[in-house]
Amino acid sequence: MTLLMESQTVEQQAINAKEAAKTLKMLPTKDKNDALIILADELDDHISFILEENKKDLEKGKEKGYDKAYMDRLTLTEDRIKDFADGLRNLVGLEDPSGTILESWELENGLQAEKVAVPLGVIGMIYEARPNVTADAAGLALKSGNAIVLKGGSSALHSNQAIVKVLHGGLAKTSIPEDAIQFISSTDRKAAQELFTMEEHIDVLIPRGGGALINAVVENATVPVLETGVGNCHIYIDEFADPDKALSIAVNAKTDRPAVCNAAETLIIHENWMAEHHDKLNAALKQHHIQAYGDDAALKYIDGAFPASESDWAEEYLSLDIAVKTAANLEEAVRHIDKYGTKHSEAIITEHSETADQFLNEVDAAAVYHNASTRFTDGSALGFGAEIGISTQKLHARGPMGLPALTTTKLKLKGNGQIR
Repeated sequence: MTLLMESQTVEQQAINAKEAAKTLKMLPTKDKNDALIILADELDDHISFILEENKKDLEKGKEKGYDKAYMDRLTLTEDRIKDFADGLRNLVGLEDPSGTILESWELENGLQAEKVAVPLGVIGMIYEARPNVTADAAGLALKSGNAIVLKGGSSALHSNQAIVKVLHGGLAKTSIPEDAIQFISSTDRKAAQELFTMEEHIDVLIPRGGGALINAVVENATVPVLETGVGNCHIYIDEFADPDKALSIAVNAKTDRPAVCNAAETLIIHENWMAEHHDKLNAALKQHHIQAYGDDAALKYIDGAFPASESDWAEEYLSLDIAVKTAANLEEAVRHIDKYGTKHSEAIITEHSETADQFLNEVDAAAVYHNASTRFTDGSALGFGAEIGISTQKLHARGPMGLPALTTTKLKLKGNGQIR
């Protein structure tokens, strides 16, 4: 399969997507589901082609000295490609939000009113080194009736182009226009800046990546932004936490996939729990090769810990590093989270139900947990299907954004000559 991406201006691509969106929003669910199955099959059929293109990105990544976490996000394998192909198939079984009647009522004058979910229109997706986002975002957009303009990072250019090429090949076999998926191949920053300011063609921007990318979009965009956030996630181990449960959860949240946004980056540990159970904590950190950066109290108990600087409390490590803060009580733990948290995912480990409820009610985050790992803040894990990102803002959508988050509402009003 050859890779030939057409050269068009960003504006023309956005215009093409807008035109395709007019067709897409009118398609029945069956047509969209049939298309998703075809796209998934196309991905499975072209795994070798995608992997060959991914190798080019990995070679450049090694030349540029990308760190281990970044290379992991960039790397595709046969299993990973099959996973995001299966992600498209999973969307078929999810309810299509477009056209759903959310509310209905009748006015005193007989006017019939319905509030209906409708597609956003054209989504602009800006993301960094995760090629899987290309397939996930495209699938979610199509299922919810939206066209999408994708702008991936230059580090994954070959991988993203290959995936889009395969998806276009699949769309050619469906009733969905190929223009419903656009990919901006230009690595010029001006291309992204153009996308930021095309409110006449783009209905919403969704940035997904590190803090620098997200801030750049939020600060420069005139198109409305559905903001996804970085994950400086905390786990507070309370005085009444079961030690085995606490360490099992903390280790999972840190090590299962350290380079993702729902991984734990800071442990806050009650000083009494630390004094009693630090030997078990040390054994767990050593066994899983976790490097701790602690405050003065933590340094007394944790073997090999480095002193934490102010930046450590705000750091999204995306690695096997973790900050450790000791706290005298719940209130101190919550104050620390309020100051340094990113409103993503926060957890408390305790056998004291009143303390747990206080934590769940007081902490301001998209997801709060009692006695469970933060790694569950994920669209698939929570049963939403694939997600387009995790929103840490409070407007329109919050938390993992699945299909319903990619719709807005329209009022449909039917009368019989009523005037006001």
